[in-house]
Order: sequence, then C-alpha cells, then structure tokens
Amino acid sequence: MTTFRGWFPQICPSLTVIKPGQAIRASVTALLLTLAALPLANAQTVVEGPEAAAPDGADAEDVRERVESLDEPLYNPFVERYLLDEVKSLRSEMQNTRAELIEKVVDKELTVADKTMSYATDTVTYFFYLIAGATSILVVIGWNSIRDMRNQLHSVAEKRVNELVVEYEKRLKFIEEQLQQKSDIINRNQEEIERTNEVHSLWLKASQETSQQNKISVYDQILDLRPDDVEALSYKADAVLELNEPLWAISLCLRALKLAPDNGHAHYQLACAYAEIGRWEDAIKSLASAIEMSEAYRDDASVDPSFDRLRDFEQFKQLVSPDEIDDVDLTPPST
Repeated sequence: MTTFRGWFPQICPSLTVIKPGQAIRASVTALLLTLAALPLANAQTVVEGPEAAAPDGADAEDVRERVESLDEPLYNPFVERYLLDEVKSLRSEMQNTRAELIEKVVDKELTVADKTMSYATDTVTYFFYLIAGATSILVVIGWNSIRDMRNQLHSVAEKRVNELVVEYEKRLKFIEEQLQQKSDIINRNQEEIERTNEVHSLWLKASQETSQQNKISVYDQILDLRPDDVEALSYKADAVLELNEPLWAISLCLRALKLAPDNGHAHYQLACAYAEIGRWEDAIKSLASAIEMSEAYRDDASVDPSFDRLRDFEQFKQLVSPDEIDDVDLTPPST
C-alpha cells in the first residue's frame, strides 16, 4: 500500500489537478483506479520479493524508475473495460444532470418573466384607473381643462412669489438700514478715537508748556475739538487766573459748572477767582463745595496765594484747618 501511494500520482498526473465541475467524476475514477491497481501492486510486490519493495522514503524519481522498469502492463483488458464503462456512465449522468439544471433555470426565468409582465400590466392598468379617477374629480370640481388648472397654478405661484419678493425686500431693507447704522457708528467711533488721540496729545502739550498764554492757546484748541470739555474749561480758568484775569476765570468756571455741577476743580477755581475780586462769601461757598467733593482741595487752599487775604478769616480757617480754630470770627476782612 505504501509503495502504491508513492508512485500512483506519477502514473496518473491528470488526476492530481481536478476542476470544480469534474469533482464527482474524478473522485470515482480515482477510486476505481486505486482498487484496480491495488491487487496488481501487491502481486508485483510478492513476485519480486521483499528485496524489491520500495522503501518508505522513496521519492518521485524512484517511483518513476520503478514504473519504467515494469515488464508487464499495469492493467489487464478487463480492468480497462470496466473503467471505460464507469467513465461513460459518469459522463451520461453528468449530461443528464446538466440538462435537468438548464431546464430548472429556464423554468425559473420564465416564471420571473411572467410575474414581471403581470406586474407591469397591473401597474399600467392602475395608472390609467388613477388618471381616469383624477379626471373625473377635476370635472366634478369645475376645472374643465388642464389649461384652467395650469392658469390656477400660475396665479397661485405668482402670488406666492410676489409675497416672498416683498418679504425679502423688507428684510434686505432692514439689513441695509442696520448696516448703514453700524457703518455710521463705526465712522463716529473712528472720528471720536481720532479726536481723543488729538485731545490727548494737546493735553500732553499743555502740561509741557511753561507760558500761561501758550497753555490758554492749547486749551482753546481742545475746546474747539470738544466744546463741552469741563476739564479744559477749568484748567483754562486756572491759566487765566495766573494772568490776573479773575472775571474771565469766573465766566469760564460758571460755564464749566453749568455743564458739570459736581466738578470739584471748577468750584475751586471759581473760589480762587471770587477771592481775587474780593467776593469773600462766594469764595468761601465755592471753596466749601470743592472741599466737600475732594479733601485734596483743603491742602491746596492752605498754600494757594489767591486766598492770602482770607488767611485771617475764621470761616476760611474752619474750612482749611478746622482742628486749629480757637475763636470763631465770622467777620470777613475789609476790602
């Protein structure tokens, strides 16, 4: 058996590679060849003796040499006839199986085609029924023709389009107005930023000026850019007082207080101006308002030369240094 398994594939190489469609035929043929060759192989082994038997480790070359050295045919005519009959029988069975398979496939295709035709016929029939029903409904409602329906659809569509156009025009107009407002705001902010930068540079210039006249000129430029700048008015009043123009300073301070009644610097400069012209009570009143807004003006008033003639006035002392007052004298100094 071991010897036969080793040399049998070399004798029948066509049986080692079998196509899928020939699986049954090849299996049966291989079985028959194996059964037929087995007795012959055993007989050959017995005749030649144990010394002639192929070893277990024989390769394909040894088997081929063994087969070529045979003196008699491997198969007798009876076995060959039997194998041919079996092959013929297998071929007939395969042909019958193929015919049955083709017949079944054709039957299935015919069945599918029949169902498809039936479905198409039913679909067309139902479609025409639907058209007939829709036409009947249109006639009952009063639409006598497709033209009337088309006109109706056109009118409805045109009306809807007009409504949409009007709505979108309103939205676009609203968006344009918003964009215009934002553009105006951006422009105003840009102008305000430029104006603020210019005013800031003018304030820096005024702080660096030593001449009061030049400071007044710079403050005038600031007021040209911002007429309601209270700080510029109050600092201009301070510069005017340095030029011994108390009436001008009073006018500027009153203008600043009209714009910002709670501006402490304007109250302080107004008190200085009143003190310069001898209006003591107004000076004390304005100074009290300034000190009420900021305690820093108390120290400024104690060293400001504008209040030199009020140093001995007890109300002034009470405002500037209330802790040092011994005897309150409310009599103002003589002018």
